[in-house]
Parts: sequence; C-alpha cells; structure tokens
Amino acid sequence: MKEQQEQGQLDFDGNARERLIVWIRRRMDEYGISMEALGEALEADAAEARAIKYRDAFGNSWNGQGEKPDWLARAIYAGQSIDHFRC
Repeated sequence: MKEQQEQGQLDFDGNARERLIVWIRRRMDEYGISMEALGEALEADAAEARAIKYRDAFGNSWNGQGEKPDWLARAIYAGQSIDHFRC
C-alpha cells in the first residue's frame, strides 16, 4: 500500500474505482473532453515535465536552455547550489 502511494497509485476497491470512472466520464462529457484530447493533454504534460531540469518551491521552472532565469540567478547569487533545484 505504501509503495503504491509513493508511486501515485491509490488502492481502490472495485466499486470505488468504477464510481470514480463514471464520475470522470461524466465530467468529460460535461466539458466536451474527448479521449483523444485527454490523451494528447497527458502526453504534452509528460513531455513538459521531462523537459524541465530545474524547479523551485514556488513552481518556477527552467529547462536549462537559454539565459538563466532571474529566480534561479538570485538563488545562486544568495549562495544556493544550482543542484538544489535540479529535478
């Protein structure tokens, strides 16, 4: 159970899982979200998450390309190691 929670998985009984699926499908119908659109959004989110190399506690992120962002430059100037922000 603990290992599943660490991996972001929840341990639902069969009935709770089915109710959750029904709820999600109803919300998708309500907002006009197709399975294809959901799949594309999930793939895009996964690609973005992979691309991020540095992140702070406030949600600022940087992919390591281009000029170093101000939030990271300030933190490094204040003495913080850049490795502290590595994802």
